[in-house]
Amino acid sequence: MANHKSSKKRILVTAKKNAVNTARKTQVKTYTKKAVKAIESGDKEVATTTLRTAVSKIMKAAGKIMPKKRASRKVSRLTKKLNAMK
Repeated sequence: MANHKSSKKRILVTAKKNAVNTARKTQVKTYTKKAVKAIESGDKEVATTTLRTAVSKIMKAAGKIMPKKRASRKVSRLTKKLNAMK
Protein backbone atom coordinates (compact mmCIF):
# COMPACT_ATOMS: atom_id res chain seq x y z
CA MET A 1 0.00 0.00 0.00
CA ALA A 2 1.16 3.53 -0.74
CA ASN A 3 2.51 5.61 2.10
CA HIS A 4 3.00 9.01 0.48
CA LYS A 5 0.19 11.40 -0.28
CA SER A 6 1.26 11.70 -3.91
CA SER A 7 1.39 7.91 -4.26
CA LYS A 8 -2.15 7.60 -2.98
CA LYS A 9 -3.28 10.26 -5.45
CA ARG A 10 -1.54 8.47 -8.33
CA ILE A 11 -3.37 5.25 -7.44
CA LEU A 12 -6.72 7.05 -7.61
CA VAL A 13 -5.89 8.81 -10.87
CA THR A 14 -4.66 5.58 -12.44
CA ALA A 15 -7.86 3.78 -11.44
CA LYS A 16 -9.99 6.53 -13.03
CA LYS A 17 -7.97 6.52 -16.25
CA ASN A 18 -8.13 2.73 -16.38
CA ALA A 19 -11.91 2.84 -16.10
CA VAL A 20 -12.20 5.45 -18.86
CA ASN A 21 -9.85 3.55 -21.18
CA THR A 22 -11.66 0.27 -20.59
CA ALA A 23 -15.01 1.91 -21.37
CA ARG A 24 -13.59 3.52 -24.52
CA LYS A 25 -12.10 0.23 -25.70
CA THR A 26 -15.42 -1.53 -25.12
CA GLN A 27 -17.28 1.15 -27.07
CA VAL A 28 -14.90 0.77 -30.01
CA LYS A 29 -15.47 -2.98 -30.09
CA THR A 30 -19.25 -2.65 -29.73
CA TYR A 31 -19.69 -0.02 -32.44
CA THR A 32 -17.34 -1.88 -34.79
CA LYS A 33 -19.43 -5.03 -34.40
CA LYS A 34 -22.63 -3.03 -34.93
CA ALA A 35 -21.19 -1.51 -38.12
CA VAL A 36 -20.15 -4.90 -39.50
CA LYS A 37 -23.57 -6.35 -38.68
CA ALA A 38 -25.31 -3.41 -40.39
CA ILE A 39 -23.13 -3.79 -43.47
CA GLU A 40 -23.88 -7.52 -43.65
CA SER A 41 -27.62 -6.86 -43.28
CA GLY A 42 -27.63 -5.06 -46.63
CA ASP A 43 -29.41 -1.82 -45.71
CA LYS A 44 -27.10 0.90 -47.02
CA GLU A 45 -28.61 3.83 -45.07
CA VAL A 46 -28.45 2.07 -41.71
CA ALA A 47 -24.95 0.82 -42.49
CA THR A 48 -23.80 4.34 -43.35
CA THR A 49 -25.09 5.88 -40.14
CA THR A 50 -23.70 3.06 -38.00
CA LEU A 51 -20.35 3.32 -39.76
CA ARG A 52 -20.28 7.06 -39.08
CA THR A 53 -20.70 6.54 -35.33
CA ALA A 54 -18.17 3.69 -35.34
CA VAL A 55 -15.60 5.86 -37.12
CA SER A 56 -16.20 8.62 -34.58
CA LYS A 57 -15.59 6.25 -31.65
CA ILE A 58 -12.51 4.73 -33.29
CA MET A 59 -10.91 8.08 -34.07
CA LYS A 60 -11.56 9.36 -30.55
CA ALA A 61 -9.71 6.30 -29.27
CA ALA A 62 -6.83 6.81 -31.71
CA GLY A 63 -3.67 7.83 -29.92
CA LYS A 64 -5.17 7.17 -26.50
CA ILE A 65 -6.00 3.47 -26.26
CA MET A 66 -4.76 2.32 -29.66
CA PRO A 67 -2.11 3.48 -32.10
CA LYS A 68 -3.27 5.95 -34.76
CA LYS A 69 -2.31 3.62 -37.59
CA ARG A 70 -4.41 0.79 -36.15
CA ALA A 71 -7.38 3.12 -35.89
CA SER A 72 -6.93 4.26 -39.48
CA ARG A 73 -6.65 0.65 -40.62
CA LYS A 74 -9.91 -0.25 -38.84
CA VAL A 75 -11.72 2.71 -40.39
CA SER A 76 -10.32 1.89 -43.81
CA ARG A 77 -11.40 -1.75 -43.65
CA LEU A 78 -14.91 -0.86 -42.48
CA THR A 79 -15.27 1.76 -45.22
CA LYS A 80 -14.04 -0.70 -47.81
CA LYS A 81 -16.68 -3.22 -46.68
CA LEU A 82 -19.38 -0.56 -46.95
CA ASN A 83 -18.27 0.47 -50.43
CA ALA A 84 -18.22 -3.17 -51.55
CA MET A 85 -21.88 -3.49 -50.62
CA LYS A 86 -24.29 -3.98 -53.49
